[in-house]
Amino acid sequence: MYAPERQQEILRLARDGGRVDVVSLAEEFQVTAETIRRDLKALDRAGLVRRVHGGAIPVGRLDFEPDLAERETTAADEKDRIARAALAELPADGTVIVDAGSTAARLAGVLPVGLSLTVVTHSLPIAARLADHPGIQLHLVGGRVRHRTRAAVDAWALRAYAEIRADVLFVAANGFSVEHGLTTPDLAEAAVKRAAMAAARRVVLLADSSKHGQEHFARFGGLGDVDLLITDTGLSPQDAAAIEHGGTEVVRA
Repeated sequence: MYAPERQQEILRLARDGGRVDVVSLAEEFQVTAETIRRDLKALDRAGLVRRVHGGAIPVGRLDFEPDLAERETTAADEKDRIARAALAELPADGTVIVDAGSTAARLAGVLPVGLSLTVVTHSLPIAARLADHPGIQLHLVGGRVRHRTRAAVDAWALRAYAEIRADVLFVAANGFSVEHGLTTPDLAEAAVKRAAMAAARRVVLLADSSKHGQEHFARFGGLGDVDLLITDTGLSPQDAAAIEHGGTEVVRA
């Protein structure tokens, strides 16, 4: 089978099943995993699939949402650099909101031991990571916990964010672009992100470059609502300039 024929069949399988994985495709077509990765890269460049950790999903699945474990292992080095760059945005003895998300969780993991800070979060994993931090006054926002993200959502969470003012919000997004703004697959999570943005004086978006250009079902703001985007060098200088033209500062870590 020639590569174009194999890629066409991979695309059919992705559309029929909602996603494909490298290992299964390599077994089915009796080729190496590296050959499949090249096929997926070609389909991704053509705009027919979007590569995710271990495989790909067909373009058009705006409701697709990888689970927490998968997000933790995707673009790990880039997320670590973003988290370290975000340390410069912490206020002295101030209050920050840390949104649910794998990059935000990386930030929680690198907060210095000597830090004195008030942290508000609706993420159970982030709260667990910070619970024993000696210098942090931790406030956990409650609500219905979504199993996929371990984040609190719905009325309790919305009320809590309506009652506070924070110096900085570190917010996450599944997709961001000048055209479509900030998006995520779930409406309930989008509502909490929107409420958190309204509760902060300064909004810092933590998002690796693979999120750029991605569009998901629920929109919770525009890039104009973001004061600073911290991403990685995978975002081209041209795309960074287009974002900065809209008034959002960009740091490529």
